[in-house]
Amino acid sequence: MATPHIESKKEDIAKIVLMPGDPLRAKYIAEHFLENATLVNHVRNVFAYTGEYKGIRVTIFASGMGIPSMAIYAYELYHFYDVEKIIRIGSTGALVDSLNLYDVILVENSYTDSNFAKNFSDEEIKVASASSSLNEKIMSTSVKLNQKITKGDIFCSECFYHMNTNEEKKTCLGVEMESFALFHIAKCLNKEAATILTVSDSLVKNVQTTSDEREKSFTSMMELALESIIS
Repeated sequence: MATPHIESKKEDIAKIVLMPGDPLRAKYIAEHFLENATLVNHVRNVFAYTGEYKGIRVTIFASGMGIPSMAIYAYELYHFYDVEKIIRIGSTGALVDSLNLYDVILVENSYTDSNFAKNFSDEEIKVASASSSLNEKIMSTSVKLNQKITKGDIFCSECFYHMNTNEEKKTCLGVEMESFALFHIAKCLNKEAATILTVSDSLVKNVQTTSDEREKSFTSMMELALESIIS
């Protein structure tokens, strides 16, 4: 089993996948949280590792940046590798004053101005939702960990840099670039998907983390996602 973007054998990939955007964050998680972690993909330097977390087999697989990249990997993992659940663990720019750097968000709905759903499945859809059962498990895990998280909606943009203002963003907690594609593909393929985000910068307060911090310091989100797969 191989695809144009994944060199792994089918048995190399676990049924549960945690998906950071950054390949180096995938490497960090594998090295610091997993036992018996093995590199199972490095095509285009998009790293994936499979190992065990407290006895549960899990794959950490980078998605790259943006809707198109997420769509490629999510579709191939669900469709060709029979992955059942993907939890995106990414970063977001906060759009509300109540959020600070390193705060953790659990996404309920992802809004977009992208035409991805029309192009992918011929559906005029601009909002996609996380799997409710997976979100409930993540919420209950956050309570067990005594970890404060904010649950709400996110805006999924095709563009990192903007020359215009999208009014729909004003109803969302933050902005990122991958969750809509993940949620929509999961729905189309009858799979489960969730997105946990850490605030990496604030568009309100004009503060931001460094690239090194984004790679190595989002440990609360990493732990929450990992603990959610064993609870």
